[in-house]
Amino acid sequence: MRKFMMGTAIGAALFLAPVAFSDSLFGPVKTIGQSSALTLDKSRGVLTMAPLLERVTPAVVSIKTEGKAHSQDRRSRNNPEADEFFERFFGGPMPEGRNRRRGGSIGSGVIVDARNGYVLTNNHVVDGAGEIIVTLEDKREIVAELVGGDPKTDIAVLKIKGNDLRDIPFARENSTRVGDYVIAIGNAFGFEHTVTSGIVSATGRFVGNSEDYQDMIQTDASINPGNSGGALVNSKGELIGINSMIISRSGGNNGIGFAVPVKISKNIMEQLVSNGEVRRGRIGVSIRDIDPALQEAMGLGTLDGALVNDVTEDTPAERAGLKPGDIIIGFNGEDIRDSNDIRNAVGLVQPGTRADLTYLRDGRRRTTRIEVEAIKEKREAIDADSTDDIPAMESFSGARLTNIPSDMELRGGDNGVYVASVQPASKAARAGLRKGDVIRKINGVSVQDLGDFETEIDGQDGPFALAVERDGTNLFLAVR
Repeated sequence: MRKFMMGTAIGAALFLAPVAFSDSLFGPVKTIGQSSALTLDKSRGVLTMAPLLERVTPAVVSIKTEGKAHSQDRRSRNNPEADEFFERFFGGPMPEGRNRRRGGSIGSGVIVDARNGYVLTNNHVVDGAGEIIVTLEDKREIVAELVGGDPKTDIAVLKIKGNDLRDIPFARENSTRVGDYVIAIGNAFGFEHTVTSGIVSATGRFVGNSEDYQDMIQTDASINPGNSGGALVNSKGELIGINSMIISRSGGNNGIGFAVPVKISKNIMEQLVSNGEVRRGRIGVSIRDIDPALQEAMGLGTLDGALVNDVTEDTPAERAGLKPGDIIIGFNGEDIRDSNDIRNAVGLVQPGTRADLTYLRDGRRRTTRIEVEAIKEKREAIDADSTDDIPAMESFSGARLTNIPSDMELRGGDNGVYVASVQPASKAARAGLRKGDVIRKINGVSVQDLGDFETEIDGQDGPFALAVERDGTNLFLAVR
């Protein structure tokens, strides 16, 4: 029984404290590295993160703003800044009577360059602020200068002047892995320097809209309103991300929080400091992810990569020889797993930079050199005329198809079939087919009209790979 209890105690200690510590009640234990998150306080006989936190918490600041415009219909008259955060995180105002003792501080920030006084935070923390006040751990209040902000990554940079500032070093880019032990520090609910811990639940998350540039770190460390802009650090005390948002239906932390990784936040900071703005690049392709249906329909050998839907004329992609159907799998030395990866990789490269791009064509791996150019404004979409009076073929997985109306001027010419309507919740709708699309090819075969289209699908069960023109650009869809 004694051996059993001793073994159980050792096992429990190892399970609850996976990070190595320098000594234990059972004798010396080998230390991994020089700065583990958990260390043994011999004087008290307890495991603690206190030494690590003593190093990093002085670099985490609280932020409040003054003179910020608010809509008064949904926010508290007593503390509109705090209410704005509750609405952002929880989708609506918090119930009346919540604790307001420490109202005013609406977010957090991280000093990342003590010599120059640069502070990273979220753009939504300081957006529209008339005055930004940063409070240090030692209670000093400093009026900050806004260097710049970027809504598409939700990163902003502040500059403060003060003596004895402390900063947090950046972790190596792309070094964070699922399962890593992490610590979140911020101004949760107005309580300064609140510390929570957990693990990295996932990396590479995209939780915004199509205009955002995201590669979020997901963590189960508790992140709450007021934590925005705070630090997510690893067990060495290195900054791996800027806490940005949570997903919650109950109005509390559900263990699903997200942080902007240092790869993005550092890049944005450097651009804002150097240029006062973010200059994003493009190569001139429209892209999409590869799902199992599309993989089967097109006979692709992988689900990884970004499928090129279309190549815009007179762009770096066209000059580099890219074609619709190519699969981009690498850019600038980084692996590309999906469309979000290539969008982030290209978008964060300064225009004028030349980079290696690796892609698959007909199963063969190819590499080309491509120059990134500045993003241009999107062109206007084509306004297709109504075709309700045109006879329709039988439903194709929920889409009603017709010949192309004679009065339509299309980039790809008059060959193909026109999508007159799409039934909600149909297979065609789920595949992404929309009213106004023009189907140019099916399973790689060009179609002239409805007769050709019917011939190609006759007796076939699918899935069908469709080459589609939409608003002047091309894309691939798979319909079962």
